[in-house]
This record gives sequence, structure tokens and C-alpha cells, in this order.
Amino acid sequence: MKAIQYNEHGPAEVMRYVDLPDPVAGPGQILVRLEAASVTPFDWKLRAGHLRNHFTLPMPSVPGRDGGGTVVSVGEATGEFSIGDRVAIMAGALAQGGYAEMIAVDENHAVKIPERLSTTEAVALTNAGLSTWIAVNTAEVKSGDKVLVHSGAGAVGGLLIQLCHHLGAKVSTTCRSHNRDYVLGLGADRAIAYDEEDFSEILQDQDIVFDLMGGAVHDKSYRVLKKGGHLVWLVADQIVDRGEEFDVRVTRAVVTDDRSALQSMMDLAAAGLLKPQVARTMPLSQAAEAHRLLEQGAISRGRIVLTM
Repeated sequence: MKAIQYNEHGPAEVMRYVDLPDPVAGPGQILVRLEAASVTPFDWKLRAGHLRNHFTLPMPSVPGRDGGGTVVSVGEATGEFSIGDRVAIMAGALAQGGYAEMIAVDENHAVKIPERLSTTEAVALTNAGLSTWIAVNTAEVKSGDKVLVHSGAGAVGGLLIQLCHHLGAKVSTTCRSHNRDYVLGLGADRAIAYDEEDFSEILQDQDIVFDLMGGAVHDKSYRVLKKGGHLVWLVADQIVDRGEEFDVRVTRAVVTDDRSALQSMMDLAAAGLLKPQVARTMPLSQAAEAHRLLEQGAISRGRIVLTM
């Protein structure tokens, strides 16, 4: 099979388009011929070595946190999936990832793709959807809550807007000025252009803030929360927890390969209540260029999806 692989941390150029042996489905596993895989910020930060203090990456490594395709073989003791099923898979952070033409995964790391979704759309929903579902449940969003979503045009931010809107929250979001109409179209009630305005001087008394940025954005977010509010953050730049100072809760949303979370997001998309956001598709052989685009901040809407 063709795959992307690297042998050391470094710039995008360390990734190579190589031939690797086809994997085999072991007991309790399915073998999937992949058609697509998403490119996440985690992928390039892991490759670049920015996360080496948190993760020991086996080398050589095939990157990718998810994928989608068709089941071509099933191992012993599998009963839920059949050859020919379209599935979305969670690849895990340190095992072989989704930047490959085939992958063997435990069946509890896969869900069937709804007929309504293309494989590319399902992949755009997989890792981003996990982050979204877990963050929203960590925050316990309910109808009537005033919610601020940072980076609302991004893959996770866009899904956070849609899910919080679906739950009945009043959603504000930050984005670049040229993305205002885009995020309003996703269900945001208010869009604040961070290249023109300072959200911390505009908003107040928010019940929940979703921080996908860290750093200075995290620090300013305390000012817009009401007493007893909840700041939920995902892995981003370094933060300083000032929850006690501002009398608010601060919680990290720990994103794991939770099959029930992914199934819930797929169900909502199947019902037409969520729409995955695909920024662009690129062939697997151009994975290094996809990483460069993310590192340069050239992609501001949705996910880049690699196609096989």
C-alpha cells in the first residue's frame, strides 16, 4: 500500500510517500481500504516535535488521527461489520494513522458512515466531531446558555457553533472578518472579527467559553465569563489557570477515541442537524503541502481531507 511516513521529527519535508506492506486484520479487528483521512493541527504539531514532552512517538510513524473507507476483511470474533461496509475509523495518536491506503483497527474504533454523508464528509466529521461532542458534554451546554466559541470558522469551532445552536444556546463566536457570514450561516448569533475587534471589550456575562487557542486568547476569556461560568479548553498554546481569581470553573476537555461520541455526531449529521465542513481535498501524496498550509494558517474554514 501507499502511505505517508516519517522517521524523525522535523519540517513537513520529513514526510515521505512510500510503499509499505498491507496490514492484516487481527482478532476483533477490521481491515479498511481507506479513501480519505483528515489533516488536523495535532498531526503537524506531533510531526514537528512540539508535543514530544507529552507523547513518545514510535519511529517510523504513519500520521493521521482518522480515516474513512470500505471494509475489505474482518478478523476473528467480529460481528458488527461486514465486507463492503463504509466506515469512519479512529486511528489513535501513536499507532499507524490514517495517511495510508489501508488500515487495520479494532472494531470498537469504527462506526458506519450514514448514507447521507460522503466518505470525505464523514472523515471531516470524525476527529473534529469527537473534540466537539466531548467539549460540549464537558461544558454541559443547555438551552438558553450564553456561549462563546473561539475560532468559529475552524473545523472544531464550526461544529461547536452548530451543536450549541442545536441545543438552544445563544452563540457568539470569534473569527476573521472575511468569515463573518460563514459562521453566521453555521448558526452563530453574533460574530466578532478578531482582526478588527477585541471580544473581551464587547462580551460579558457568558455562561461558557470554548477556548481552542490558549495563550492571550485564554487569558482574555476570563473577563467575559459571569461568576460561576465555565471555561472549557482543548489542547492549544500554554495556559495559566486563573479560575479561582475570577470565580469560574476551568476544565480541559480530554479528547479520547470515544466510539459513542463519534456515533452521536454521525447520527446528528445523518439527521441533517450538523454539516461537516471540508476546506479542500488533496491527494495523499501531497500530505506535506497540506501540513504546510495548516502551519502557515492558510486554512481558516473546516478540515483539509487527504484522498486516496
